[in-house]
Amino acid sequence: MKITSTFLLFVLFFFTVSPVSSQTPFKRGVNLTNWFQTSGSKQIQFTKYTKKDFENIKSLGCEVIRLPINLFYMTNGKPDYTIDPLFFEFLDQAVSWAETLSIYLMLDNHTNDDLASKNPDLENVLAKVWTQMAGHYKNRSEYLLYEIMNEPNGITTSAWGKIQQTAIDAIRRVDAKHTIVVGPSSFNTYNELSQLPVYMDSNLLYTFHFYDPFLFTHQGATWVTPSMASLANVPFPYGAAQMPTLPADLAGSWVNSSYNNYQNDGTVAKIKQLIDIAVTFKNNRKVPIFCGEFGVYMQNSNDAFRVSWYDAVRNYLEEKGIPWTIWDYQGGFGLFQKGTDALFDYNLNIPLVKALGLTPPAQKTLVIRPDSVGFPIYTDCIGEKIVESDNAGDGTIDYYSTTEPNGGKYCIYWTGSAQYSYIGFDFVPNKDLSALVTNNFAVSFLVRGNTPGTKFDIRFVDTKTADPLDHPWRMGYTIDETMAPMDGKWHKIYVPLKNFKDQGSWDNGWINPTGSYDWKATDNFLLVSEQGDLKGKSLWFDSIYLTNKDTLKINNSTITGISAIPQRGNLISVRVYPNPANNSVTIYYEIKTSEEVAIDIYNMNGQMVKSLQHGRQFPGMYTLTWNPRDTGNASNTRGVYLCRFSLDGKIFTRKIAFI
Repeated sequence: MKITSTFLLFVLFFFTVSPVSSQTPFKRGVNLTNWFQTSGSKQIQFTKYTKKDFENIKSLGCEVIRLPINLFYMTNGKPDYTIDPLFFEFLDQAVSWAETLSIYLMLDNHTNDDLASKNPDLENVLAKVWTQMAGHYKNRSEYLLYEIMNEPNGITTSAWGKIQQTAIDAIRRVDAKHTIVVGPSSFNTYNELSQLPVYMDSNLLYTFHFYDPFLFTHQGATWVTPSMASLANVPFPYGAAQMPTLPADLAGSWVNSSYNNYQNDGTVAKIKQLIDIAVTFKNNRKVPIFCGEFGVYMQNSNDAFRVSWYDAVRNYLEEKGIPWTIWDYQGGFGLFQKGTDALFDYNLNIPLVKALGLTPPAQKTLVIRPDSVGFPIYTDCIGEKIVESDNAGDGTIDYYSTTEPNGGKYCIYWTGSAQYSYIGFDFVPNKDLSALVTNNFAVSFLVRGNTPGTKFDIRFVDTKTADPLDHPWRMGYTIDETMAPMDGKWHKIYVPLKNFKDQGSWDNGWINPTGSYDWKATDNFLLVSEQGDLKGKSLWFDSIYLTNKDTLKINNSTITGISAIPQRGNLISVRVYPNPANNSVTIYYEIKTSEEVAIDIYNMNGQMVKSLQHGRQFPGMYTLTWNPRDTGNASNTRGVYLCRFSLDGKIFTRKIAFI
């Protein structure tokens, strides 16, 4: 049988373009926002969500979680875009939870900021980051999906389609198994789906987003232009008698035009007509499609109208066989009642959850009961049901410092902050600590500092009620060198709650103490630079607990030689230990931003004897060990050496003595 080239091309096209299945293995889900959407891996508060949250989401009837990630910011940036191992440490745990619970997890590269139009090297960057991601996860289960990039914009879909192909190819060179999620430009609009190229890959899922009519879904939004903060109570479906007056600040803008046409756009029929554009693409291409985002901002919207919109959109998507993930879970577009702590058993918006075809648990009335046992506030990471709420004051706060933690993997590092800055731990929900006060519980933690004379406060802050005479009252205690000498060693602090003093309140002005602090409504615990700034100073904290047992142990009591230097460029601190030394030294240093770092050892004659580090490094703390015998002259290692630091061309030195 003679096989023509035309026949071969047909066979190739059929087997590479036709999807394995036009159906996805999931139907409904949520976007888990504001978790991995940070400016770097060290800003991720991993305990914001736990395996229990994944279980709760699944119990609603969700089968997929879309996880937005600021993926480019989880790297060391130009030119290599090497992914930070700390990011993988966190994400691996989330992946494992999803696999254990048999819930799909979509890793969504949510790096926005108009990168498609402002980053001329976007194609290369995508290839680099996705090659690493695919290499790391290629052997994980089918419950994992890769979404190349959220809402590309500022570029035509034709041009974007070619860039997207490069990313597909980069993934497939490493991972032939996992489904890749692809979408069009113009913020993943359904109108651009048909402009995508025909990709020769059978394991793709095509995505689009749906926020129509925008006048309704984004009323109250401040991040659009012009701001729609003044627009509220737009109905859905349209009703002339229910329409609010157009705010004067929106007159003459595109919002004005949308307002005038809302009688046509604000209908169920119009929603179906627009979704049908995506359906037509699905049918013509014979590919699976997915609505990755849809939702209504709750700030200024009437809840009943909001529920009506979700009901209409969700039902039509499912009628057309389109799986979906709503934007979002706990945020401004989410499943919880506005203005609450978004607690799963107490604050779900039941009509909305039901409109999405999900099954909510019976809701309970929240009663804050007195804590009867202690709990961790920080142990390697912030405790559960506690939210980071700090103010670094132009300084640095690192919750994942690897510089000599006392026990686990990490400790908190704090430096460079202005006076009155703080490390904050917000209790969600608020805490009733009254029984702990009565039962003689204490704040217990470890601290070390590098500058004699450094003082700071520990503080509790209660809630502010609607009473005009009430304020966020403070109870505080000052930690000074009589309790913890700032000598570079770990020291144990144990302060009974009864010993805290009423410190008044700051509430748009200073209010003197009145004895009004309410331990039954404690909102925050803070570490505060109340007594002075931390310029050129550093503090480390570890193992922060509320407890009635003074059992903390100092595992390393020999840490000394910490010496901060005034910040020079982006080098924040350096420590050499021991110094002087008779064997080897360890060099600890921190950089503020991603930098080209060179660290070399010179003798006093100006000759380089050892190169310790050359190359780009992430922001963070680092350690290097050096033994003079490494120079090859074991018989003559005594003397003084210079450790030369070079960061992006800025050079300074530190002396090291061997005796």
